Amino acid sequence: QVQLVESGGGLVQAGGSLRLSCAASGRTFSNYAMGWFRQAPGKEREFVAGINWSGGSTYYADSVKGRFTASRDNVKNTVYLQMNSLKPEDTAVYYCAKSFRQWVAVRSSEYDYWGQGTQVTVSS
Repeated sequence: QVQLVESGGGLVQAGGSLRLSCAASGRTFSNYAMGWFRQAPGKEREFVAGINWSGGSTYYADSVKGRFTASRDNVKNTVYLQMNSLKPEDTAVYYCAKSFRQWVAVRSSEYDYWGQGTQVTVSS
């Protein structure tokens, strides 16, 4: 069983930055890719960023490319999402998830464990 706990969300002005963290329990964290998804009110959950098992490969949605950076620390069992140049349209609940694959996964069906989510609100 894997538990994922996100933190770091909050209210920020447009152009600001936030760093989300996701702490994972379980010994096999370092074996699997991790991902970040978000869901805005009235919208479907969407892929934001993914990182492979080692942290050596990342992939981003076009909407966040160049502004968001995913990273991981396999010693601390933690994955991060650094979000810069935030826009009001980035407002959403952000979820981290563990994939059952080692390489970067972009479909939610490729993830088997999910955190509870953390709210990010960007004011204009």
